Amino acid sequence: MQGADKPVRVHWRQQAKGITELPSPRSGATVVAGTANPVTGKATVGLKYAASTRAHAETVLRSFYDFHAEEGTGPLLNPFPLDRRRRGGRAHAHHRPGQLFAPERQGRYRPRVARRVPRRIPDALFDAVFAALRYDRDRALLSSWVSTGARASELLSSGQQDADPGQQLITVIRKGTREEQALPAAPDTFVWLRLYQEEAWRAGVPRGRGLALWWTLRRPWRPLTYHAARAMLTRAQALLGSNWTLHDLRHTAAYRMARDPELPLTHVQWVLNHAHLSTTQIYLAAGLEEIVEDLVAYHARRAARPAPRAPLPAAGYNAASLDVLFGRTL
Repeated sequence: MQGADKPVRVHWRQQAKGITELPSPRSGATVVAGTANPVTGKATVGLKYAASTRAHAETVLRSFYDFHAEEGTGPLLNPFPLDRRRRGGRAHAHHRPGQLFAPERQGRYRPRVARRVPRRIPDALFDAVFAALRYDRDRALLSSWVSTGARASELLSSGQQDADPGQQLITVIRKGTREEQALPAAPDTFVWLRLYQEEAWRAGVPRGRGLALWWTLRRPWRPLTYHAARAMLTRAQALLGSNWTLHDLRHTAAYRMARDPELPLTHVQWVLNHAHLSTTQIYLAAGLEEIVEDLVAYHARRAARPAPRAPLPAAGYNAASLDVLFGRTL
């Protein structure tokens, strides 16, 4: 995975038309893979697998071979062994309560993943993306993601009975625990949701409490999938030239909640469903846009200050010493 390029597949719609190869990109029409996006600052998708993808694959394969080694249905030795310092004991052995967990290398061939600062969508650019949407369903989705802070897959799993406008709650199924949790949402979210539902029901979308909440816009009616929602967001950003993802909407919601001084951080942890409060604390740091804006304002205040007056010459200064003091020549 570290040396080979990622496989490029033809879209299934193109395969139905008999197209088996991707067309060659036009010169100047595409962004170079791996470079930073000029709008968001995020790196575009590169030709190689990212370090986080390789680390995830290493974890999955090591767990797979460990399971079959214990069951006696696989090789005697795991081809993805643990690090030598970890083979003699468990992870975080002799950890003292109240102290942070030190990072420990797990797999011998596991790559190091750099810790990245979550990126949020600035309010002005979020309004631009929201204005680029064409359907009420898409506006309701974006408003729900950025107000509830739920993961994209969690919100897409909601049913029609899970939206409660009276209590301003949307119930989702949490990732990992698979527990149901009701999340508060903004009033505008339910306005867009009602507009979408009325339009969808008139078009013939199935209606029922036990049915899905989000549906496709065209027949045959199917529940909206993650890949379809991601394609919707990608199309909305085509005019802006940005490359935000669905998970950046969750980061945006987390930043907005964590930066509010009247909202306790423990409440934000509950909304985001974080196991540790330290995970929620990463959203307390100011974003790049806020830092640049504050520093520009700082330099503007410095420039607006009156210029300091030159010190008065003390007694005994002659003309030559004053010329040297003020940089003048005779």
